[in-house]
Amino acid sequence: MAGAVEAKLAELGLALPDVVPPLASYQPAVRSGVYVYTSGQLPMMGGKLAVTGKVGAEVTADEAKELARTCALNALAAVKSVAGDLDRIARVVKVTGFVASAADFTGQPAVINGASELLGDVLGDKGVHARSAVGVAVLPLDAPVEVEIQVELVED
Repeated sequence: MAGAVEAKLAELGLALPDVVPPLASYQPAVRSGVYVYTSGQLPMMGGKLAVTGKVGAEVTADEAKELARTCALNALAAVKSVAGDLDRIARVVKVTGFVASAADFTGQPAVINGASELLGDVLGDKGVHARSAVGVAVLPLDAPVEVEIQVELVED
């Protein structure tokens, strides 16, 4: 039976995807005490990148914002893989977003709002977090966006 967080996802018309398999030598998420740290999550859907290219060139800021939502959804799947249940999330502590940006693109915060807003929509006050939004030259597989999250779990 799905918990409250997954029920909220369903209410929003979303489903938790399968965990994206690692592209190299790392784990999608690790737990240390009451914290879960995800690796950077790309906007993979059905095992493929939804879109490639630089934001502000081949990819619009609005498209990238939606891709950041997908990254956050993939991050929640990674959290569940080590926490067992998303209802164990006490709060999202930190979100770090990377935006592969055209040289003159400066809208990284608005792009990463896609991830932040999804976490807020799904987790309410538990989704409020600290954040960094960083512009970079290129991301793995020519992804436009990558997001990692850190969450605190309710103590066992």
